[in-house]
Amino acid sequence: MGFRITTWNVNGIRNPFAYEPWRGKRTFEAMFEILEADIVVLQETKIQRKDLRDDMVLVPGWDCHFSLPRFKKGYSGVVIYTRNATCAPVRAEEGLTGVLCPPNSSVPFRDLPHDQQIGGYPTIAQLSMLELDAATLDSEGRCVILEFPAFVLLGLYCPANRDESRDNFRQGFLDLMDVRIRNLVAMGKRVFVTGDLNISRGEIDAAHVSEAIRKGTTTEDDFISAPARRLFNQLLYSGKVIGERDEGREQPVLFDICRSFHPNRRGMYTCWEQKINARPGNYGSRIDYVLCSLNMQDWFCDSDIQEGLMGSDHCPVYAMFKSSVCLNGQQVNMLDIMNPPGMFNNGVRRQEYTTKLLLPTSGRLIPEFDKRRSIKDMFSRKPKTSSQKPPTTSASTTCASTREQAYGIDAVENFSLGASKPSPPIADSSLTCKGTVRKRSGKSDPPPSVKRSKSFPSQTTATSIAAQRTLKGFFKPKGAVGSQISEAETRDTPVQATECSSGPLPVSSTISRPEEQKDLQSIRSVPAAPTSNIGSSRPAASSAGQDSETVIDPIVSKEDWSKLFAKKPVPMCEGHQEPCISLSTKKAGINCGRSFWICPRPLGPSGNKEKGTQWRCATFIWASDWNP
Repeated sequence: MGFRITTWNVNGIRNPFAYEPWRGKRTFEAMFEILEADIVVLQETKIQRKDLRDDMVLVPGWDCHFSLPRFKKGYSGVVIYTRNATCAPVRAEEGLTGVLCPPNSSVPFRDLPHDQQIGGYPTIAQLSMLELDAATLDSEGRCVILEFPAFVLLGLYCPANRDESRDNFRQGFLDLMDVRIRNLVAMGKRVFVTGDLNISRGEIDAAHVSEAIRKGTTTEDDFISAPARRLFNQLLYSGKVIGERDEGREQPVLFDICRSFHPNRRGMYTCWEQKINARPGNYGSRIDYVLCSLNMQDWFCDSDIQEGLMGSDHCPVYAMFKSSVCLNGQQVNMLDIMNPPGMFNNGVRRQEYTTKLLLPTSGRLIPEFDKRRSIKDMFSRKPKTSSQKPPTTSASTTCASTREQAYGIDAVENFSLGASKPSPPIADSSLTCKGTVRKRSGKSDPPPSVKRSKSFPSQTTATSIAAQRTLKGFFKPKGAVGSQISEAETRDTPVQATECSSGPLPVSSTISRPEEQKDLQSIRSVPAAPTSNIGSSRPAASSAGQDSETVIDPIVSKEDWSKLFAKKPVPMCEGHQEPCISLSTKKAGINCGRSFWICPRPLGPSGNKEKGTQWRCATFIWASDWNP
């Protein structure tokens, strides 16, 4: 198998592991093996340096070079992984301008000694043509550059065309990319450019443009003439340019590898809008590329997209080199020119890969990961015996001292004084500021282990049990009239007894059976007890209360509550009679935040809602307007 380079916008470096086939092993090593790549360029990593972990930096058999945003968090980011068994770069840089500095250095890349530079940096005159300064354009972690003896590899993530306030940044970054590539080619270096460029080259590369041209809302010339697209097509061989070429861009310098293998293939898209579920209907655009300088265009044996691999709103794109290529009129094995001189000869390794080949920008040299032992080393080497003994402090002593520090001795003393002295606030305390005891949940964690003083009245426990009943108790069927009442229920205040004897009891409107009518008459015939003799009236009041509760039908009450809190049924779409899906608007305006129902099926290739087809129909219902 030939040497292979794969580019993929992962939309978050851990995002693919939520999908098959990556979710099985959930390691980068396994991912790269499935991709069958020797160099993997990932964009939109959306990670900060402090969030880097061993599994994404110390990948067994791989080296990595990160470019992370300087200011924005969880944004942008590019990383290039290289397989140690097949390739090793000789130089590495971050950024397009060369104004950034290598790790642990204050000297910019462009000011390093000549033998340590990749070269092709924009001149002062070229930088002065940009509206933004060089440091700002390189501050978002959008470019990693590696140099091999064979070529210079640029891994790019260009800004998207989403916000007008970012137009200057986007155009400035693209101008900078154009300048750096042309400068490298002018130096005589071969260039390989790959990544998410966020530009569709032509009408064949964008589904929405094909639909707009068919409807007559735009023309192909208008689409091609957009500033970013015009710049990109002037870089590409056979790129379509309207009118005369711009000054300094008279000649194309890059070759579209993937399109050269599929010149007339439609629907070869690499990105789909997730919000409208456009991937099943293949309503997308081609914005991820593998490009090379013109003197390398016959080095490749295959190139394609991998639209079947899930894990992002983009799909991987790869280019595969031939085993041997023509270099300076001679056939050379690809491995010989992808490693430092002398490491391979005719595709056979002569020198083993060592950590001495790591470049300053390598992720393995980040202080948090440098000189770390692997798991294999931990098992192969015997740990040094230590004469020091671990501390013998018992766990119980530590816990006790920690508890005393947490609550303080004063808190324990105040807790034992009871009602005579107010206690300080203690977590999960059962005391309130008025001295009453609140009911605790049966599933709550036990309070700290502090002995309770005997000065607490014994009635406090009963009072806590006699708290109000839970809502669940109203739905349970009641017992017989003559059943004995618990002591906690008989400790109600005199006001409750007065309410029971002050007048006729309320009767539910659901009484319909004759036996219930008789029970009601028997309840009403119970004589009212005087409020002065509360103790003697308790049995009668209790039995009357229980009889009145048995009149209420729990099934009817439960149904009423269920209707009150039940969710509305999901509407069916008009075209397919399938349950709709609920979405909410995020567009600024009066409807922002409102929920609505639409057909669950994905958009078709046309990008529009269709009638009488297998794709999404025109069903649209505001959630507030839906009445089943």
